[in-house]
Amino acid sequence: MLKVDILEANEIERAATVFHRDGFVCVANPLDEERFALIRSGAERVMAEQEAEFGRDKMNRGFARHSFGSQLHNWEWCVLIDLPTILPIIDAIWGSDDYTCTGAGGDYSLPGAKIQHLHSDRNADLFNDPLGRVTHHDVPAPFIVINFTMVDFTVENGAIRFIPGTHRSRAPIPSLEEEPEWMRTNHLCAPANTAIIRDVRCWHGGTANHSDMKRPMTSVGYHAPWHRAVEEKSLPREHYDRLSTRGQRLCRHIVAAG
Repeated sequence: MLKVDILEANEIERAATVFHRDGFVCVANPLDEERFALIRSGAERVMAEQEAEFGRDKMNRGFARHSFGSQLHNWEWCVLIDLPTILPIIDAIWGSDDYTCTGAGGDYSLPGAKIQHLHSDRNADLFNDPLGRVTHHDVPAPFIVINFTMVDFTVENGAIRFIPGTHRSRAPIPSLEEEPEWMRTNHLCAPANTAIIRDVRCWHGGTANHSDMKRPMTSVGYHAPWHRAVEEKSLPREHYDRLSTRGQRLCRHIVAAG
């Protein structure tokens, strides 16, 4: 099992230091009681809808494992955009508050899900250097995702696993068959309502869900101040209008036309 410190939200500089070192950092209780109950109820509803639609055999991450997909049409996910417990840490990581929200979603595993191969969420190179000297591994985090644990993450229910320090690695990611045992068992176990702030390049993967419970985590993502991409207009105008001034600025590239 992976041993990590779960920091308090006010440990801003320490959180930024751990993030730069490991490629991720965990923060306790990012959501107040009301927000946590709201997003958890939304996750339960969408999981039930998607399981009814696809069944466990046809889920998009393998048997009993599924990505929520874009969920900003559901207000529950919008509450993750401008959390006062999280944004100061992102500000410190990037040394700026001029980054942008890319969307919100997450994933989940159901009982019976198998172990997932290690992977990075950013494989395409940003630079296409014709000399092959500079790749996206050579720059600070271009894309940060914050995952929120909706239940206690344990070895039994398929906690996500991480390989610290791989966010800047050019080494090839091993296949599931090639992984050493310590990588297969590097579970990040954490209580419900923990934020995992991660550089999406850091190697990670789901593990087998041997429990009788669902293991959901919701998410929100941000692009670095220096990184721009064509974004899906996934945020309905009526939800955008309910956001704070900061939230609206974060979402300026993803709000749908009124």
